[in-house]
Amino acid sequence: MTRSAVKKRLDAIYQEDLDIPFLVDDPVQIPHRYQSLQDIEITAFWTAMLAWGQRKTIINKATELFGLMDNAPYDFIVNLNDEKRQRLLDFKHRTFNATDTLYFLEVLHRWYNESETLEDYFLVNGQFEAESSLTRFHEQFFDSEFAPKRTQKHVATPAKNSACKRLCLFLKWMVRADTKSGDIGVWKRIPKANLIIPVDVHVMNTAVTLGLVERKQVNWTLATQLTDILVAFDPNDPTRYDYPLFVYSRYTDLLPTL
Repeated sequence: MTRSAVKKRLDAIYQEDLDIPFLVDDPVQIPHRYQSLQDIEITAFWTAMLAWGQRKTIINKATELFGLMDNAPYDFIVNLNDEKRQRLLDFKHRTFNATDTLYFLEVLHRWYNESETLEDYFLVNGQFEAESSLTRFHEQFFDSEFAPKRTQKHVATPAKNSACKRLCLFLKWMVRADTKSGDIGVWKRIPKANLIIPVDVHVMNTAVTLGLVERKQVNWTLATQLTDILVAFDPNDPTRYDYPLFVYSRYTDLLPTL
């Protein structure tokens, strides 16, 4: 299939009104439950960082986590105290344990006492450029003598050639506004054009099937390579193709006329 044919097919999927229970099954439903900017940021960020494994499990664990925060995560975090820390000690999702939970709480507590929004921590000199901004975010997140080494695996960085799938997913949720994919779009200083497609094995395999990339490791190099191809499809909003790639890989039975 030529790239022009792939673009035509993905555009058709995006434009079709398909009967897909996307938000019912997708973790992006979690931040949609909240109204304030800070609650949306916190729930979107933490949910994205937990986003590996079955989607139903991710939703259940995120629901459990924010329930422990009385479903008021911003108030819980800015008013953090020992009693609240103790309340979260038993929270665990796969390899994410109490050590990671406590460190996330401390970083977010410190940051929200310095700034009104997490968006600030993705900007370098007021600008967003994916590789340098995600690298800088990681450096800031672990800029503490008390930062546990084990927690670094939960917040990726391009400096280690990670695809940074979960961070890219979080940014897509926050920057884009899209009813198809559930993207929330509450951040206004990061251009959609500068986002990187969230890549995991499923996205890579779909891209390989469509002839967009050759099979290789899921890493930052592959993520930026695929994004560059999608930029040619839509220079202003390349990551909108995350939704049709997802549909193509999992709901092909619904696409007989496309």
